[in-house]
Amino acid sequence: MAMPDRMDERLRALGLVEAQRKAEALFAEVTRRGLVAAGSSEYEATDRIGDLARELLGTRVRWPGRMVRSGPHTVLPCADEPPADRVVEAGDTAAVRLGPLLAGQGTDFARTLVLGDDPARLRLREDLAGIFAAGREAFHADRRITGRQLYEELRALAGKAGWTLGGWHAGHMAGETPAAGPMCARAEAHIGPDNDEPLRRTTPDGWQAHWLLEVHLVDEHAGFGGTHKALLDLF
Repeated sequence: MAMPDRMDERLRALGLVEAQRKAEALFAEVTRRGLVAAGSSEYEATDRIGDLARELLGTRVRWPGRMVRSGPHTVLPCADEPPADRVVEAGDTAAVRLGPLLAGQGTDFARTLVLGDDPARLRLREDLAGIFAAGREAFHADRRITGRQLYEELRALAGKAGWTLGGWHAGHMAGETPAAGPMCARAEAHIGPDNDEPLRRTTPDGWQAHWLLEVHLVDEHAGFGGTHKALLDLF
């Protein structure tokens, strides 16, 4: 197999960035239209989002799982599928993951909605964005930062803000399908405690590594959480 050249790298990076911009626009429209609303189930909201993606983007992907998690389901790591559908309730947080609609583009995207005015949940939404931004700043500030170092930075920021960093990792390499758990994961492909390799590196097949940062914050006692996920290094 031929090694990628500079043009290959540029086209791949542009594709990842364009996919994220589409996801951002789609999420903005999901929010504007109120597609995730109290009284609807998670699967009903997922179907509405899929219909909107077909309308706006021409996306034909049929996702068998859910793109919306609400209430206590937002505490679970991404790889843990909730056992049953759930009706969204007033006052919930709802995590919306649009990655399934970006199939084949090697990226992912998630944001969190707050259906109400509960101060703790509104603070969660703000802290998700703030900690994500701080993680990106830490990445740009250290050319040699490893997956473990960035993970520990995020865990410390979460704890300082009064949250628990959910799951066993805080993101993964673009184009990498997240593994179901740490026992079957490639540590070097995740932003996690077992990755001591620099995030800025070339993969064995010659591509520049690009990363998705995933901040999953949880209030374990109150039983809610949220997720903020996007490209780390191309913005």
